[in-house]
Parts: sequence; structure tokens; C-alpha cells
Amino acid sequence: MNPVITPVGDSAISIEFGQVIDPNINQHIRQTVEGIQNLHLEGIVEMVPTYCALLIQYDALRYTYTEICHILEPICNQPVTASENELVTVVEIPTVYGGKFGPDLGFVASHNQLTEDEVVTIHSGTDYLVYMMGFIPGFTYLGGMDPRIATPRLSSPRTVIPAGSVGIAGEQTGTYPSDSPGGWQIIGRTPVLMYDMNQEQAALLKAGDYVRYVPIDERAFHSIEQLGPKFLPTVHHIKVGELRGSK
Repeated sequence: MNPVITPVGDSAISIEFGQVIDPNINQHIRQTVEGIQNLHLEGIVEMVPTYCALLIQYDALRYTYTEICHILEPICNQPVTASENELVTVVEIPTVYGGKFGPDLGFVASHNQLTEDEVVTIHSGTDYLVYMMGFIPGFTYLGGMDPRIATPRLSSPRTVIPAGSVGIAGEQTGTYPSDSPGGWQIIGRTPVLMYDMNQEQAALLKAGDYVRYVPIDERAFHSIEQLGPKFLPTVHHIKVGELRGSK
């Protein structure tokens, strides 16, 4: 479908690119964000990408709704230029699976008639696209999880999920950046700081990055934990065609 622009209040617009979670739609959104950034427009307050749309807040004293649409329509209507040779950023997230770090790993395994080791192998065998950030600062909504380990949310959410917990909800996976209530099935935990207000870029990841979960043991977990913000995750810059698992 062609992007559809609609007003959101008196100083924002929503550009809808589709109605399904799809990497090509996400590529179109990211391409649009980059195109708008390249215009260096004054008066663009914020751009918030979601699975299928882009919310843009603008200065209503500088642009009318008609004017902002006229400026942005050519950008969002550009054809998607995805390529297998496009370089993307893949960030390794060391993760302890199971035990006290992943109390729901056993349920995910039994629900899908797999062993715990098989769940870990499948989950850590995919490079996951960061579609968007939400519901708390730094939380990653990742796409591309293998449906063989898809598992429903908890019937009753926990009041506290520890920071760094890696969870599954349906066919989604992601990492809790801070202590938070939550209803995802927790299969592991990373010692990496996913959100640090003391850093210039507080969130470790951004939309368009890829996440690669790397299994580690408890000893390695505590070693990384002691380093705190001094620990720098391994980052790869590889071609889209070289990504592991689902795209």
C-alpha cells in the first residue's frame, strides 16, 4: 500500500506504511526517517517509528498540516531500496539461559515439545531486527523469532521483571532494560546495560539494529556485570544477506 498520512492532534502526523509486521515495511519506515533527517528541517520536534507507522511531531507555528504533508509526501513515497548487500549493525548480547536467570525456559520448552537446550539453540540462532523501542525507555521489540519457540504471555504478569531479562511473548522476543512489571515468558538474562542515562546515547540499541543473543554461563555473567558500563558489547557490521536465521 502507498503510505497514508493522517493528522494527530494539531502538531503531529502519522504516516502508515502497512498493517502487518514486515521487514520491508520497517525498511520503508527507516528509509523515510533517514530521508527526513537529510532535509535538516527546522521544526521537526520528534520522529517515533513503530511496527507499521511513523509518528512525526512538528512545530505548528512553523508549518501548517498541509505544508508539512507537502514537504514529506515525496520522501515517504520513495520506493524501498532494500538490498542483500546493505550493511547493518549487529550487536551481540551475552545471555545466561535458564535457571534463576530464565525461570520460564522449561515452560517454553514443554509448550513447544522441545528440550531446553533446543530452545536456547533456536533462540540464539537468529539475528533479530529491532523494529521499534517501547514500552519503557530502551525496551526492544524484535522481529524474526522462529515460530517453533513461540509461547503465550503469562496468564498473570509479574510485578517485577529484573533488568536484563530476555523474554518471549507470542512470536516476539525482547530484553527488559530496567526492573519492570511484565508478562513475558523469561528465558534468560543479560548483564549488559541496555539503558544508561549517563551515556550520550542512553539506549544501547536503536530501531534498525539487529540483536544476536550469545549464550554464556553464570561466571561470565558476573564478570561482565562487574564491569558495568565499561563493558562494550561486540558489534558487527555485516550484509543483510549474511544475517542468521529469519530476516
